[in-house]
Amino acid sequence: MRKAFFVFSIVPGLLFFGGGLSPQEAGGSNGTVGVEICKGCHEDHFKTYMLSTHSKKGIPGSPASKDGCESCHGPGAAHVEKSGEGGVGIFIFSKKLADAKAKSAKCLECHSEQRDLSFWEMARHKIEGVSCDNCHTVHSGTRKNLKATQPDLCNFCHKSIRSQQNRTSHHPIREGKLKCTDCHEHHGGFGPTLLKGDSVNELCYQCHAEKRGPFMWPHPPVDENCLTCHVPHGSNHSKLLSNRVPQLCSDCHNSSGHPSRPYTRFETFQGPTPSNKMFARSCLNCHNNIHGSNGPSTRGKTMVR
Repeated sequence: MRKAFFVFSIVPGLLFFGGGLSPQEAGGSNGTVGVEICKGCHEDHFKTYMLSTHSKKGIPGSPASKDGCESCHGPGAAHVEKSGEGGVGIFIFSKKLADAKAKSAKCLECHSEQRDLSFWEMARHKIEGVSCDNCHTVHSGTRKNLKATQPDLCNFCHKSIRSQQNRTSHHPIREGKLKCTDCHEHHGGFGPTLLKGDSVNELCYQCHAEKRGPFMWPHPPVDENCLTCHVPHGSNHSKLLSNRVPQLCSDCHNSSGHPSRPYTRFETFQGPTPSNKMFARSCLNCHNNIHGSNGPSTRGKTMVR
């Protein structure tokens, strides 16, 4: 004769009646108990789960198409038999109960075949102990179950970058015209600092193609690295420059042409005409083809107008 099975929840006012079935019989042969049993105690979590992509049965391989809650949290039979005792037979996405490796491994049981996760094992985020649930929610969230939209999500950890984005000259990230993931491979890649390009220049040229050239008279720092003169996230100098002109130019051009030393009244206005040294006070007034020039003469070599 089958024994009747009763489960009393630890939540006041909730009573589960298994209809004379054991948890295994009520759910499945693999120790699952079914979504309705989970919902009985965890109604708030169930509501947020129903708002997420994980609850969509139309998505092949989604938890809803398998064991529902137990697809991620594991079979709940032991949990129910212990009257909902915390942590018994259930995987909890908690820093106290699971480390980053264990939490990410649980997600990768389903998501490992995704194209943008191909390099997760070598990603800087993984190496630094970031887990999937640091950025994504298991239940409800924004698009792709993110905990927040960009750049707020990234800036939660990258606070120095947030400071740069608020400076006078910045890429239009705050305005929503550009996202962090337009330039960075957040799940890992081969580029430096998770860049989507093989180099800084290749990434910059995707938007700033006119700076690529080829030029008859190229500016060597441009070919070498855009970051020689620019900072990517924000600057208090115009056009994302790392320093103001002429100090930036003087970092390299300090031995010939216009000297880099400060100019006095004697050196500039002595005599009938001003000294040519005065011009270097604003290099870009004359040398405005700073990324390279196609001038037909030696004037092009000096990148003047």
